[in-house]
Amino acid sequence: MLEKLFKLTEHQTTLKQEVVAGLTTFLTMAYIIFVNPMMLADAGMDHGAVFVATCLAAALGCLIMGLVANYPIALAPGMGLNAFFTYTVVGEMGYSWETALGAVFLSGICFLVLSLVKIREWIVNSIPMSLRLGIAAGIGLFLALIGLKSAGIVVASPATLVTMGDVTAFPAVMSVLGFFMIIAMVHRGMKSAVIVSILSITALGLLFGDVQYAGLVSAPPSIAPTFMKMDLSSVLEISMLSVVFAFLFVDLFDTSGTLVAVAQRGGFLDDKGRLPRLGRALTADSTATIAGAMLGTSTTTSYIESTAGVSAGGRTGLTAVVVGILFLLSLFISPLAGMVPAYATAGTLFYVAILMMSGLVHVDWEDLTEAAPVVVVCILMPLTFSIATGIAMGFIAYAAIKLLSGRYRDLSAGVLILATLFLAKFIYG
Repeated sequence: MLEKLFKLTEHQTTLKQEVVAGLTTFLTMAYIIFVNPMMLADAGMDHGAVFVATCLAAALGCLIMGLVANYPIALAPGMGLNAFFTYTVVGEMGYSWETALGAVFLSGICFLVLSLVKIREWIVNSIPMSLRLGIAAGIGLFLALIGLKSAGIVVASPATLVTMGDVTAFPAVMSVLGFFMIIAMVHRGMKSAVIVSILSITALGLLFGDVQYAGLVSAPPSIAPTFMKMDLSSVLEISMLSVVFAFLFVDLFDTSGTLVAVAQRGGFLDDKGRLPRLGRALTADSTATIAGAMLGTSTTTSYIESTAGVSAGGRTGLTAVVVGILFLLSLFISPLAGMVPAYATAGTLFYVAILMMSGLVHVDWEDLTEAAPVVVVCILMPLTFSIATGIAMGFIAYAAIKLLSGRYRDLSAGVLILATLFLAKFIYG
């Protein structure tokens, strides 16, 4: 049955190799079952219900990717998108988390339609590479700021907006230690570095009496507080269109970049550099986002950590199926997830920021018309505490700089349309 489903012999792999690869991928991305509920709880959502929704959405996405697309690519609620959900849509813009879930659901529908009608390539290709790199890096800086804030290392200041907090406080010390542990373990090639760091810092919290022991294993919490709670009526307001677009936009490029990166690492691209069964992979991603919104979590997307499993020998969808099964088994460790303090995940956010900023090396810094919009995006995302604002200002800056520099041929119709729409939103609110 496995041979028929995944064509193991054709892909020169074995059951053992795929299981090891699946375990490797899971260990590199399992931090999301601790981080995502914590982030969405800041939006007023029930921690236990989000924990269940996170595990189920990840499992469903992995199973669809493995069984339908037959790729060793794992999915889970995306980092950055959960921060946008909580701190921008709910925190800054003042929408309810139910409305934010509605926006995620609608963005998933739009993504599915784009995948089916095959115009995704036109959209992706119309956006300059520099802006794509800038958006990823800006989200990384945004996550880093959230991590520093949750650790108490960066605090508000009436004089300077932000300043350094008490770095000798227990949460700050633990956050820094967790970050150092991750970097050291990753450098030594340890695939489970992030999850080991989170659990180690949580254990230290228990040892010093800062965390109360609540058990390790139990039946999953009720998903009722978030299941099918999305508010679709408010999403149809004009002001919400930019939110839906931001969810769609970030997911679109996150997924595209991840698929290409994993495909290159695993040698899945054809002679023309294209990914076979791309439509199926995109359908898996968009379907998981739709299902995730219904369950009660932010946008589900493909994880770049899948490259760890591919490096360990994963070549078929069986790897993704193994990851999905492990996420289902994780449903029974909700007490452990509930014990993890914010400072145990702060170092993880900073580490993810490093990964997301690494793409800046590919920006053409000699061309100021390309580099300047990247800096605009990277600076404004964290300082305005809004991914949507950073994206909007990046597009406006890119279009304006190119036009004023006489480089209008560099502008695609897509960039001009988006820049105009973003500018209109700022002017007319």
